[in-house]
Amino acid sequence: MAYQKVNADQRAPGHSQYLDNDDLQATALDLEWDMEKELEEPGFDQFQLDSAENQNLENPETADLNLDSIQPATSPKGRFQRLQEESDCVTRYTRSAPKNNPCNFCRLLKILCTATILFIFGILIGYYAHKKCPPNATSSATLDLQLYQEILETIQAEDIKKSFRNLVQLYKSEDDTEISKKIKTHWTSLGLEDVQFVNYSVLLNLAGPSASSVTLSSHGQCFHPNGQPCSEEARTHSSQDLLYSYAAYSAKGTLEAEVIDVSYGNADDLKRIQKMKNTTNQIALLKLGKLPLLYKLSLLEKAGFGGVLLYIDPCDLPKTANLSHDTFMVSLNPGGDPSTPGYPSVDGSFRQNRSNLTSLLVQPISASLVEKLISSPNSRTRNGVCSPLELPNNDERIVSMQVQTVTKFKTVTNVVGYLKGLTFPDRYIIVGSHHHTAYGSYGQEWASSTAIITAFIRALMLRVKKGWRPDRTIVFCSWGGTAFGNIGSYEWGEDFKKVLQRNVVAYVSLHSPIRGNSSLHSIASPSLRQLVIEKNHFNCSRRAKCQETSVSSVQIQGDADYFINHLGVPTVQFAFEDIKALEGPSFLSEAHFPKHATEIEEMDPFFNLHETITKLSGEVILQIANEPVLPFNALDVALEVQNSLKGDQPNTQLLALASRLRESAELFQSDEMRPANDPKERIPIRVRMLNDILQDMEKNFLVQQVPPGFYRNILYHLDEKTSQFSIVLEARERCKLLASNETLQAALSEVLNSINSAQVYFKAGLDVFESVLVGKN
Repeated sequence: MAYQKVNADQRAPGHSQYLDNDDLQATALDLEWDMEKELEEPGFDQFQLDSAENQNLENPETADLNLDSIQPATSPKGRFQRLQEESDCVTRYTRSAPKNNPCNFCRLLKILCTATILFIFGILIGYYAHKKCPPNATSSATLDLQLYQEILETIQAEDIKKSFRNLVQLYKSEDDTEISKKIKTHWTSLGLEDVQFVNYSVLLNLAGPSASSVTLSSHGQCFHPNGQPCSEEARTHSSQDLLYSYAAYSAKGTLEAEVIDVSYGNADDLKRIQKMKNTTNQIALLKLGKLPLLYKLSLLEKAGFGGVLLYIDPCDLPKTANLSHDTFMVSLNPGGDPSTPGYPSVDGSFRQNRSNLTSLLVQPISASLVEKLISSPNSRTRNGVCSPLELPNNDERIVSMQVQTVTKFKTVTNVVGYLKGLTFPDRYIIVGSHHHTAYGSYGQEWASSTAIITAFIRALMLRVKKGWRPDRTIVFCSWGGTAFGNIGSYEWGEDFKKVLQRNVVAYVSLHSPIRGNSSLHSIASPSLRQLVIEKNHFNCSRRAKCQETSVSSVQIQGDADYFINHLGVPTVQFAFEDIKALEGPSFLSEAHFPKHATEIEEMDPFFNLHETITKLSGEVILQIANEPVLPFNALDVALEVQNSLKGDQPNTQLLALASRLRESAELFQSDEMRPANDPKERIPIRVRMLNDILQDMEKNFLVQQVPPGFYRNILYHLDEKTSQFSIVLEARERCKLLASNETLQAALSEVLNSINSAQVYFKAGLDVFESVLVGKN
């Protein structure tokens, strides 16, 4: 089904203290609904998914447990398109011609009475017509697609380019204070309300006074992480990039042991290695990718390894990326200030002594150093096929690795600004970018991120100055400490957790938006996937050349982490990637390369890709901020659950529960997201109830216990190649290393409880709406 809406009544803005006001009042909306067939909607044909995803939702037999009947589909739009403003706001009054009457007095009296009645009716009609047709300049309810485009058309690539270049000039700052002040000053000058600093004193693990080293014991040759010899000349020539090749929060010290090639470090690799060699206190040669780094390190730690040499295989990178000699940094911090796990770093908080978060000595190294360690020739490409780096099983390499880092308390600054909503000021759309934290060398993608969010603020405030406001509050955040484990966003989230749990509607991430220039990669929560598909198709229709775009729900890097995993907030992120990077192993983005500004400009010399990301993200933000009913799809969540249960070992109980969840979601989307043409269903509290259910439905899929590096929100997958629940896949892998299947049973129980929670949640929502209707009868 498809649903359309007309605009809501204007409401004068009330005072709000943003994150401090607990008693904001619901406001009045006057909704009128019109239903029509979904497939008759104009332009819907261009949003059809492939045949494997099309589904006949009118079939009531949803309890069929046959796996072939489970369609990984995007549901019909149970959302609402805005109708055009009613043009006929004034009631017409038709008057009959007076009859002839020989009595002039009676005739004059009738004319006088008729004129009086007409005058009174004219005043009443004018009054009510004016009341029902509020002026466009002051009500966000009159915002339509044309107004969206008027806002977005002011976003220009040249402006983003200038902002980017101005930001990178601040890169040489001693700390991030200057950059934070620049961002705050700029946002304030654009008219953004209540822009403020939010500072936290946190424990950072910084590069040591000298670079770490790896020494080949057999030859006594010492190398820096980038593969250069440990000579004074090499240190002088290589600049400070050598210092930033380290693993934050790794153990420190020196270890001499045999190097054992564990490839990607998954369960199969470790099972194979442990059959051949004793791994106790040895050094693992580990490739980044395919699985979260924290998870692989936990497996190596349990296997008894003492150190890890971490690298990226050149075969996993795009051909255009020549990073064989480049160093990189990784963080072993799962999120937030390590000294205050689970609570904010505010004055008076207890500080734990956690200088390292693993017992392993972890050192990132370049591919060129790996070649030296395994005595491999430089050329590994034969007949156009890349040969992966690997150490021969029969060869023995003894190396000594030295890891040097320094742990200090430093101030991390977030810049937060508010654009207060007109109708629902207590509902927030959070838009997040990140800025440079000058305690390390972490590239220039932060400048792209900051330039994009600033460009959207500029376009938005130009319209706000003309009298318009969004319905919901938009919160713009520039996070600090992202490369150390999303510290700024975690601390802010923990600080305002109770308020954010109640008020946040969605999170739009602008983390590292330009990673390549060949493919637009969109990541969205299941409930927002349909909205993103629409925007992708609309964007393609405006461009002469448009590569096929993908929309998925996979784990992503960046500050969205806290909002996805601890608050269950629906999330969207647009980014340009290289196609080879998308086809290769996931989690390569865990490495932070010191990418220079010139490389960003080489990928997007005219900043057209930056402009596209800004407009796509901006359109999603505007629609979420202004739709009277949130553009979330309940049925898509149920379909994602069913799709995640497809596999070689189906669980009948889970399938049956998923079918019931789908039935409840179908009823909710058709019965409650389709208000009937009944005035009793137009009351504001009903709309508020509906939005509250849509806002919180993904919270049901937050589980308590997950392997390190895995998302607590089980609706997100490890990569695009697998659709099963990640925690179930990991538990089955763990069974290969352990004789017991206890871990698998625990994972299946977590999934079952989540599905059951969502089923109860939707059913309770249906019962509440039914009670409201009964109470009004």
